[in-house]
Amino acid sequence: MWAASDEALLAGLATGDAEAIAAFVRRFQRRVFGLALVIVGDPGAAEDVAQETFARAWRHAQAYDVRRGPVAAWLLAITRNLAIDATRLRRAEPKDPEEILALGLPEQGAGPDERAMIGDDVARLKRAIMELPIDQRRALVLAAFYGRTAREISDSEHVPLGTAKTRIRAAMLKLRSSFGVKGERTDLR
Repeated sequence: MWAASDEALLAGLATGDAEAIAAFVRRFQRRVFGLALVIVGDPGAAEDVAQETFARAWRHAQAYDVRRGPVAAWLLAITRNLAIDATRLRRAEPKDPEEILALGLPEQGAGPDERAMIGDDVARLKRAIMELPIDQRRALVLAAFYGRTAREISDSEHVPLGTAKTRIRAAMLKLRSSFGVKGERTDLR
């Protein structure tokens, strides 16, 4: 079952195949938990987000469309949206975006457990974000990780609304390019 493609495991998840479900969860649990932890910043809340992510994937597995991207991207988008919702529910004020980016990146000497928990995809994304110009980085982190609107970013960063929108869009386009994603879609939700 481990050799099955992501799409095959998702199809098994949709039909309730116990082996496929177990393999699907094992394959993605570290990445899902790692992303949730980076966004919510609390291991307990991250576990809740991860659990809800897999439940939602099971409920909506039939809606997955292979033409829109890989299973991992679909699942991590669910994770990100649920984590943002959890963060909004807690109504926490955001930290400085630079502090958020510093969370969770394992040090070079980190052990295998820490590296596994964070996940390769999350670390790769953080490196790509760190390569963005500071103004775009701040706008992107506030929008993507905290779900702030362009208006809220405009107010908090003391820039015109159009500038905030441009920074978010430019950052999204650069990230899409660095990950080899084609197309113009830059919405965060």
